[in-house]
Amino acid sequence: MKRTVKKQFWFSKPEAQDLQKKAKKTCLSEAALVRLLVRGYEPKERPDEKFYDVMRQLSAIGNNINQLSVKANALGFIDSQMLKNEAQRWHKFQADIEREFLRPEKSGLKWQ
Repeated sequence: MKRTVKKQFWFSKPEAQDLQKKAKKTCLSEAALVRLLVRGYEPKERPDEKFYDVMRQLSAIGNNINQLSVKANALGFIDSQMLKNEAQRWHKFQADIEREFLRPEKSGLKWQ
């Protein structure tokens, strides 16, 4: 979306510092944070590095399960559909975790 309308706001020093701090916690620019809030979304704070380590491990396990499924189907010696279902379940779990910890949520504010 092309942004063609410029808005300027004046903040007190504490308000400006608060906006800067909150933008940093969410890993967004101040402008991006304000745009999300105006559209009715509440961004989440960036998780710590441990979260990303776990997500990489989840991704690697899911990929391994998928590779096993493909190989088992080609060789015909394991219930490949069951293995494939488990791989899909694992990827759904990974997506659910990302949604829970990373994606902004619709705000419950009444003025929206």
